[in-house]
Amino acid sequence: MSDNTTLKVSDYLREPLILLNTNFNSTDELFNGVNDIAFAEGFVTDQFLPKIKAREATFPTGLQLEDRGVAIPHTDADTINKEFVAVVVNQQPISFKRMDDPDSTTPVKVAFVLGLNQPHAQLEMLQSLMGIIQDSSILDKLEAATDQKDIQQILN
Repeated sequence: MSDNTTLKVSDYLREPLILLNTNFNSTDELFNGVNDIAFAEGFVTDQFLPKIKAREATFPTGLQLEDRGVAIPHTDADTINKEFVAVVVNQQPISFKRMDDPDSTTPVKVAFVLGLNQPHAQLEMLQSLMGIIQDSSILDKLEAATDQKDIQQILN
């Protein structure tokens, strides 16, 4: 892969990790839910869950947008066996601490959990996600999606 190829979110979607209509009540519940599937499917090591929780506590990933919040949690490459971007669309907003102001929170219904194991990939993926996140209509569609295929089409 050459350096000028932008990573596409859609190339990293894994159907078991597109979670719609979830009922998580906290970031911990969300991380547990993603980890349960990712670990069972062989995507992550047993260090993924403690490390993503620790990283979120130290470096929060909530982003406050004009009309909502989103979150992009991620952790160390060495906890990832097979790369993925998990998409979680929760029914009710979960409070994530804000990246720009860790003393504040933002309500998050859509979270992208990044499981990347290549150096530099994280930054490129964050740039790709920024394009998606800054488009309110795309977020509306993600929140309204009813199945995994919808998510894949929206993010393509």
